[in-house]
Amino acid sequence: MLPYGSLSDKLAGVKFILPQRVGVSIMTMTRNLGIRIELVSMDPHFHDITIALYRQEHAGRPEYLVHSYSGLEGASQRIESVRRSMAILGNLVLDGELLHFACGSAHQAAARRTFLETAKLPSGAANAPKPLTVLDKKSGRNITATSLGGGRYQVTADGPEDGKAARIDGVVGGLVKLAEVEIVEGNPGQWAFPCGKCHDALIGLLLPRALNARAILREEESAGGRGLLVAPSQQK
Repeated sequence: MLPYGSLSDKLAGVKFILPQRVGVSIMTMTRNLGIRIELVSMDPHFHDITIALYRQEHAGRPEYLVHSYSGLEGASQRIESVRRSMAILGNLVLDGELLHFACGSAHQAAARRTFLETAKLPSGAANAPKPLTVLDKKSGRNITATSLGGGRYQVTADGPEDGKAARIDGVVGGLVKLAEVEIVEGNPGQWAFPCGKCHDALIGLLLPRALNARAILREEESAGGRGLLVAPSQQK
């Protein structure tokens, strides 16, 4: 057995060269990506690679980067597809690698949700924004969001009056949770984006999820807690 310290002494001053993964440079591995706000640990549509969404600030404007450290051939094309899908379905502006909302606001919760929804789609599947009317299977009603201008929207529902108001309130509450919009007090079924701008495509994407937002959020919390390293003192 080597005396204590002899191995470290022998290694002192030795220069190690770390091998690069195919297609991933040292610059890519160390680049400043910004603040990570969401992670898809296993992409079901491309070899279970990990994809993340980062927030950056450029000239005072919040912008978002979709990125993966995967060096697999075709990974960059998959990431580009997710970016383009976010631009189409979330009404974001794609400028090179970065995405931002045309209004200049962060809308971080909405950007995060757009990322999660588009990552569920295979490459090239998103080719048009979603409609602003969706069938609510729970109540059998058609739920519609109508733009009133100035970033304000009205949610309506067809069908019998019994239970309609409560269902509308539930959908509006779901949108508040998913997109951090603001309820317009004194106007049932109305809510607005704080930026004062309309985001129709974004609402078309979020409306189906707003029908059962609590279940969606519980599912994400459960998934987020799996596969994490936890200190012994935190384990139960």
